[in-house]
Amino acid sequence: MKRKNVRIAACAIAAVITFSGMELPVCASGNIGSVLPSAGIDYSLAGEKSTSFSSMKEEVVKEESKNLTASNVDIALSEVSEIPIGGALENTESAVSDKKIEDTIVVSEGYTEDLKKASNASKLSEEEEGFKSLVIAKVNDYVNVRDLPSEEGNIVGKLYDKSVGTFIEEEDGWYKISSGSVEGYVKAEFCVTGDDAVELAKEVGTRIATVTTTTLKVREEPGMDATVLGLVPIEDELIVTEELEGWVKVDIEEGNGYVSNEYVTLSTEFVKAESIEEEKARLAKEEAEREAARKAAAAASKSSSSQSSSSEGKTYAPPSGNASGQAVVDFALQFVGNPYVYGGTSLTNGADCSGFVMSVYKNFGVNLPHSSAADRSVGATVNGLENAQPGDIICYSGHVALYIGNGQIVHASTSKTGIIVSNASYRSILSIRRIF
Repeated sequence: MKRKNVRIAACAIAAVITFSGMELPVCASGNIGSVLPSAGIDYSLAGEKSTSFSSMKEEVVKEESKNLTASNVDIALSEVSEIPIGGALENTESAVSDKKIEDTIVVSEGYTEDLKKASNASKLSEEEEGFKSLVIAKVNDYVNVRDLPSEEGNIVGKLYDKSVGTFIEEEDGWYKISSGSVEGYVKAEFCVTGDDAVELAKEVGTRIATVTTTTLKVREEPGMDATVLGLVPIEDELIVTEELEGWVKVDIEEGNGYVSNEYVTLSTEFVKAESIEEEKARLAKEEAEREAARKAAAAASKSSSSQSSSSEGKTYAPPSGNASGQAVVDFALQFVGNPYVYGGTSLTNGADCSGFVMSVYKNFGVNLPHSSAADRSVGATVNGLENAQPGDIICYSGHVALYIGNGQIVHASTSKTGIIVSNASYRSILSIRRIF
């Protein structure tokens, strides 16, 4: 049979030579210099008489000083992606005696994908193991965190529904947890932990990609040559729906797209417990912000011109002096039909989603950030769309809108649609915030 160079991938060699208790096999007249070479260096299994794969398994290296066991070889092979082998394979015991042996034996793409999947599964398994140590509230509103494992204990905080703490110990039907700044006991019957927490953690946890570049391009497919679906500014937070090799699938206003993980940081967000002191401070801060917003709106109304403004023949009425969510909505709805412009803040010539919300509220003397992610922290929190009122800010993944009532929003949607009215539940809502 004609001699040919046969290149065998490292994993193929491992499959042949890895067996318990045997020394490293080679052909009778060949050697591998006592040790496997480092990645990129050739070694030879050549000689006057070449050996088949089956006979290779039966021979033993008889070197005086250095022997490698199968486990040693496994470790060495992990550093070698492909091992070139010079020489020929003769027809001895092989069933392929009259067939040509290809010049190269490679690992199939399917095998490579299996390795990737196995690696991902291993990571997921580690993450799931971590979820077992969580304590997740499963209640209508919240469960009290007490300083003692008893209903006689003082309340030190609240663990809200779907909020998460870390399990410390169990005592008489109570879980001791640590969550945020709170440490104490919650009644076990209102929470889940261990195996029951694994699947629930996946549901209540939010996988977030935070943009780290000035303007991130979201593409229709995972690749730098793929069509750009939309643009996202720095520090925006996007919900991750899938993680791939080098890419993550995210949810933006234009739809689901892909971003390179080089330009985002990934994290999993869980809602933590709130201490009694933190709750009091939050409520006081929210009330102060609402009062300041009312005063600013009243001052802005007095200083604003009573004359209407116009743009391209369309007339817009100034905001009313009524500092209320409904007044905000009435003012905002005038601009439906105007264009969407990425990075814009003009209600007439073009604004993006957060620029639209910011500019509407600016007319009421309220200064908001030009960031959909930052809007998730302004004003007071509203629990659920069923409790939303006109003027509330509805926050989505990479997007923000104004609630107008009856389950609808007004928002600067996309460059194709401009400023429009939509159903508030057309996408998953991350947060609802109230200014007035």
